Amino acid sequence: MTTAVDMFAGLGGWSTGARDAGVEVLWAANHWPEAVKWHEANHPQTQHVCQDLHQARWELVPSHDLLLASPCCQGHSRARGKGNGNPQHDSSRSTAWAVVSALEFHRPDGGVLENVPEFTQWALYPAWVAAVEALGYQVAPHVVDCADLGVPQHRVRLFLVLTRSRAPLMLQLHRYQHVPAASFLDFNAGKWSPIVRPGRAVATIERVRNARKRFGDQFIMPYYGAGSGLTGRDINRPIGTITTRDRWALVRGDEMRMVSANEALAAQSFGANTLRPNNHKLTMHMAGNAVPPLAGRRVIEAFLEAA
Repeated sequence: MTTAVDMFAGLGGWSTGARDAGVEVLWAANHWPEAVKWHEANHPQTQHVCQDLHQARWELVPSHDLLLASPCCQGHSRARGKGNGNPQHDSSRSTAWAVVSALEFHRPDGGVLENVPEFTQWALYPAWVAAVEALGYQVAPHVVDCADLGVPQHRVRLFLVLTRSRAPLMLQLHRYQHVPAASFLDFNAGKWSPIVRPGRAVATIERVRNARKRFGDQFIMPYYGAGSGLTGRDINRPIGTITTRDRWALVRGDEMRMVSANEALAAQSFGANTLRPNNHKLTMHMAGNAVPPLAGRRVIEAFLEAA
């Protein structure tokens, strides 16, 4: 059986996808105790470590065939990058160098990294690639909308495929039929409130009005943020990107509510049996940072098929 380790494991999107692809995840690490707690709850057979991976003792990490990693993306993301006040050389970007250290010590057959597409625009990206190549790996970037892999969410992400091969390995990723948001949204559940009420933003009411003209009395829409859209979204298409904050609202007639934590996990393709905090904010944070397990599975399956 193929074995793997999961760096920056979070809630376990990579680990769940790997397990579903028939890969045994031997070891997982994250610097946040709460994330490690819930990853361990969902993957009790995996060895867990809570630490800053810059300080990892790689000799204590089991040998493995495949390295899976999602280095911190906040310093690269449009949502929380330089334009939002982060320093140009945000220290979070340096987490990618821990991947180089892990590769150098264990020299696995290959690896797959997930991040935002802006990762390749990082000033140090060419140096990072050069370091990986110096260790004998080829780097093949794939920019993928996870909706094309069957995830019920439009989520464009970068997957970097690392192989010990003569040329970069471009995966043959099959395109799946899009799964609608209606597959996981429950308009008969949850706590609803009137759309028109004291304190409701004028922009929100205007967004509802615009969306109702297009989609009738039942739809979803972005709730906050400049540039988040002036209308809603048809529930018969995938939802937009799930973030670490409450972003998406359901509208039903003259009422609305925010997407629930369980719905956000479903939008990310986590199973209904996924163990999670009994805390909406924490769960949303973990869900928004996660690799969609189904996307992870599809990428890993394509990697194993091509290897």
